[in-house]
Amino acid sequence: MLIILLFVLLFGMIVLGVPVALSLAGSSAIFILLSGRVPDVVVAHRMVNGVDSFPLLAVPFFILAGNLMNTAGITNRIFDFAKACMGWARGGLGHVNVGASVIFAGMSGAAVADAGGLGTIEIKAMRDAGYDADFSVGVTAASSTIGPIVPPSLPMVIYGVMASASIGQLFAAGFIPGLLMAVALMIMVAWFSHRRGYPRDASFQLGRLVTTFGQAFLSLMTPVIIVGGILFGIFTPTEAAIAASAYALVLGAAVYRTLTWQRLLRVSFDTIETTAVVLFIVAGASIFAWILTSNRVTEQFADILLSISDNPLVILLMINLLLLIVGCFMETIAAITILVPVLLPIIVKVGIDPVHFGVIMVLNLMIGLLTPPVGMVLYVLSRVAKVPFEQCVTATLPFLIPLVTVLLLITFFPVISLWLPTLIYR
Repeated sequence: MLIILLFVLLFGMIVLGVPVALSLAGSSAIFILLSGRVPDVVVAHRMVNGVDSFPLLAVPFFILAGNLMNTAGITNRIFDFAKACMGWARGGLGHVNVGASVIFAGMSGAAVADAGGLGTIEIKAMRDAGYDADFSVGVTAASSTIGPIVPPSLPMVIYGVMASASIGQLFAAGFIPGLLMAVALMIMVAWFSHRRGYPRDASFQLGRLVTTFGQAFLSLMTPVIIVGGILFGIFTPTEAAIAASAYALVLGAAVYRTLTWQRLLRVSFDTIETTAVVLFIVAGASIFAWILTSNRVTEQFADILLSISDNPLVILLMINLLLLIVGCFMETIAAITILVPVLLPIIVKVGIDPVHFGVIMVLNLMIGLLTPPVGMVLYVLSRVAKVPFEQCVTATLPFLIPLVTVLLLITFFPVISLWLPTLIYR
């Protein structure tokens, strides 16, 4: 009965607008007080233990790297290079939008950073070129979800910590699915472009390609340093985050000279604020997860699902449906920290690889960023594009088709996710 009260308190607080971290910690504290079985100090102890993790050091540094790149004008150089590469195709700026997101994904690892940074440039450029507002917003929203799939990825770091999975393998597992998402979105862009008669934005010019590549070369080296350093064992994912931040700082301050002290101060405060929110959620979820595990809730939930079917594909389809629904109502980091302790025992029992499941879970929750009522990317783009939230929702709906298609492909064919980690690590 107290377990039911725990969930009622949690979702009741979230509905009332209480921050997720406070909802998790508050409902857990009330549960412990009412149960009377453990000392109150357990709340603080478990919360501290939850964030006492070396891999979590990657979180503030990846956030800092993304903020520095947005502020230092690195995103502009990436967009110009992508335009020179793909602007010649019909509906070229739509393809540029997707391509730039793939490149930026190898730097920031966060969908909201992509939408807020690149999205501002992309939507303005597409509007100036005469593209419809719904198409511009839809493709920008959908392409931003590639960020947390292609390495590096903040959600992958959080999942790796919660599931005790290799973050290096998770990064490798997301690479091919991320490229598949890009291809699927480009197919959708091509279909829209032919249907609406969008023109080619520019002819292909080798000279312009070489020029923009030269201007963006140092920026493009960021994902090479991050991913290459991890894959070749030069540094861990946590150290890669520090290297990315240091490199972005050098580019902005010493090379491009676009990063002033005022901008650096603002970036630092933004990073501190975002990091505090993320780690507070992780801390609150740690005590919540401990309560679920110690009361055998995870085992009981596993038994319920396994009583329906023990077929791994059926289990994954049911979990996909659950995650898509959860993604509509809960922020990504909170959903991962709450659900991993519940779902991990189930996937282990039916023989699903935790690394494969990590990609499935993160992609599900990325789709959730495009669905109301929470849909953080939609809120960001509504502000950036200055269009009503409802219009952002309807504009994004068609682009959910390629994303869900890729999700199903990854679900049914684990080799898509596991081939690269197997080749490199196993």
